[in-house]
Amino acid sequence: MTRFKGAVTALAAMAALALPLGDAQAQDYPNRPVTMVVPFAAGGPTDTVARLIAESMSRTLGQQVVVENVGGAGGTRGAGQVAKAAPDGYTVLLHHIGQATAATLYRKLPYNVLTDFEEVGLVTDVPMTVIGKSTLEPKDAAELIAYVKKNKDAVIYGNAGVGSASHLCGMLFMSALDTQMTTVPYQGTGPAMNDLVGGQIDLMCDQTTNTTGQIKAGKVKAYGVTTKTPVKSLPGIPPLDSAGLPGFEVAVWHGLYAPKGTPKAEIDKLNAALVAALQDPKVISRFADLGTEPVALDRATPEVHQKFLEAEVAKWKPVIEKAGVFAD
Repeated sequence: MTRFKGAVTALAAMAALALPLGDAQAQDYPNRPVTMVVPFAAGGPTDTVARLIAESMSRTLGQQVVVENVGGAGGTRGAGQVAKAAPDGYTVLLHHIGQATAATLYRKLPYNVLTDFEEVGLVTDVPMTVIGKSTLEPKDAAELIAYVKKNKDAVIYGNAGVGSASHLCGMLFMSALDTQMTTVPYQGTGPAMNDLVGGQIDLMCDQTTNTTGQIKAGKVKAYGVTTKTPVKSLPGIPPLDSAGLPGFEVAVWHGLYAPKGTPKAEIDKLNAALVAALQDPKVISRFADLGTEPVALDRATPEVHQKFLEAEVAKWKPVIEKAGVFAD
């Protein structure tokens, strides 16, 4: 019997050694922390989404998912770092709509948005709000539209920098009004919001994950949301689509990426952890507090994410080219 057990053990060891290296690594993955790069400053709306998702994914993966903020160059610095990272599943990117717009905004982008990443899945579509300093004269969206058209470049619009969601929303807002405001780019959402609250600038358009608290505290004046339906956490704030700007709609979608060439087994494990996070009651509750919700699970797949990214690149290309706004 002892001899038989020894033979079985030896055969098992030989079988393990015979596994292809990729299969053996996949079975063991992850055996150390995973880095989730956020290409913007800590404390911003994308950082908030990332930290909620990372905390939940950590429990599913059995390893810590550590958020690393790599800001700069409209999100392209952090994205570029992930594009060049080892494709082993230990470095991922949590990025928003800027992943699609960078393909046109940056004419000398050091990576290819569509071919240098593996899509893991979509995460959430965050509505945006057009907000003003608390002392701004207009009382509602209709008055704001008339005010901006009348005062034009005397109105100061702040954003979080070229390529940021607030920059894109402002660009669409001015295009819809056929009016140019004076635009002031900041190094991140935090400084822009601070100046809006302090009255140094007049307007912003930013994600509900960043504006809901300020709106509820009465520190800023809300004029409208950028979705076609009202946002549950912000009752009484109308969609701009029905408040004077028909057809105006923009949501800041977020997605999870890995470097191109990351093995499918690792992508599958990351996707499973993401899907679990999107069903996590804590994530759902916190997202609701911030005016958003997880995407439907049929959108949280690599295949749907890839097709959606391709469509978004195609959608934004003519908008940016028509505006003539480039980051380099």
